[in-house]
Amino acid sequence: MSITEDLADALARDVLDAVEKLGDDTLIEEIAKTLGTSSSVTQDAFMTSIRVRTAEARARKLLQARLQKALAARKPATPE
Repeated sequence: MSITEDLADALARDVLDAVEKLGDDTLIEEIAKTLGTSSSVTQDAFMTSIRVRTAEARARKLLQARLQKALAARKPATPE
C-alpha cells in the first residue's frame, strides 16, 4: 500500500473503533469531510477503507451466525 492508503486505513480503523464505543456513526462523515478539505485522495482512501472494513465485519457476523446455527442443528437432542 502507499503511505496515503496506510495512513487512511489506520485512521479508518481508529474511527470505526470510536464509532463502536461512542455509538455515533456520524463521526465517519465528519472525519471524511475534514480529510476532504485538504486531501481528496486521502478522503477517498479513508472511505474505501471504511467500506471494506464495514463489509468485512458484516460478512464475518453472517458467517459466525451461520456456523452457530449449523453447529446447533448438529447437536443431538438430550433425552428427557
